[in-house]
Amino acid sequence: MSYRIKKETLEMIMESAKDSYPNEFAAFLRADRNIIYEIVLLPGTVSGKRSAVYRLYMKPIDFSLIGTVHSHPSGVTIPSPEDLDLFSKTGKVHIIVGFPYRITDFSAYDRNGKNIDVEIL
Repeated sequence: MSYRIKKETLEMIMESAKDSYPNEFAAFLRADRNIIYEIVLLPGTVSGKRSAVYRLYMKPIDFSLIGTVHSHPSGVTIPSPEDLDLFSKTGKVHIIVGFPYRITDFSAYDRNGKNIDVEIL
């Protein structure tokens, strides 16, 4: 399955990551017909310099939430073992954005950690 993301949504993600820097930024992705159009901030998410921790019990039952997005202030957009564990539990598509948070500074993965393409609309 192929996913696309609205350019405005990706720009908002990058600005949010810049605002959180040097800490990580984390949110959930909302999509309609495989088009990611919005981010959802989970109450209680804790951001630090090396990780962001979701309070998954705060995640609403909402089938439009299809995955996660978070930043890596290091600029490396390869998932960590902790990221891979999260991916397996929280949706079909996961985006990691990296410093310096330009529109092209991201990678996307499926729930198994396999790199996937996400087209910018």
